[in-house]
Formats: sequence, C-alpha cells, structure tokens
Amino acid sequence: MSEETKKQRKYDIAYLRMAREWAKLSYCKRRQVGALIIKDRMIVSDGYNGTPSGFENFCEDEEGYTKWYVLHAEANAILKMASSTNSSQGGTLYLTLSPCKECSKLVHQSGIKRLVYIERYKDDSGLKFLEKAGVELEQISIKELEQG
Repeated sequence: MSEETKKQRKYDIAYLRMAREWAKLSYCKRRQVGALIIKDRMIVSDGYNGTPSGFENFCEDEEGYTKWYVLHAEANAILKMASSTNSSQGGTLYLTLSPCKECSKLVHQSGIKRLVYIERYKDDSGLKFLEKAGVELEQISIKELEQG
C-alpha cells in the first residue's frame, strides 16, 4: 500500500468516525444515520436522518414504521449544501449506511465522485446505480473503524 493510500485510509476512517457521531444527533429510533460531504479535506456539509425543518422530531409512527417524509442523512447533507455557497462537485460522501436508490440519484446529480460507507443498505440498487454512474465506492468495516 502506497503512502498516499495509507494517508487516505486514515482520513477515511476519521471521517467515518465523525459521521457515526453525527448519526447520534438523529431522533430516529429504528436507525440513526450520519453523513459528511468532504471536498479538499474540508467538511462542506453534514447531515443525519430526520424529519424536515418545522416538523416534530419523531421519525416513526405509532406502529414503529418510519414516516414517509423522513429525510435520509445524505439527502439532508446535499440539501444543506445546496442552500450554501459550497459545492460537492468532485467531493467524497461519507455515510454510516449506503444510500437507497432514491438518494443515490441525488448523490450522483450533486457531483460527488466518491462514496465511503460502513454498512450496506438491504437494497443495494443505490450502490449499483452509483457504480454505473462512475462513482468510486468503498466500504470500511466497523471492525476496521474500531481498530484504525
């Protein structure tokens, strides 16, 4: 492994650890997901899954199902960035959970060129779409995060 690859791996692990901390801000009970968008080694946006601004902070209904209008962490990060002067063009998205198929379209359209994630979402069609779109994908295990 080259020195540059080792250095990048250290940054990947550090950013994923930060995304895990960001996930803890979510009010969702079923699953907390965190996202960071990094460009030129700077955090240009962040997000976690939750309800839209102005809504109650309860992600699940009375039966324990996620409400349809809950925003995913990566969607929140992309939307937050869209209302700023920052750009994700050519950036890296760090996620605690790989994106669903709907969010993968947002990731591609926002110009993100690399995705680093921890857990694989049950439906991997989002990953397949991003791979087809030319986005570099990398999964880093929990075990490596805790050792790294």
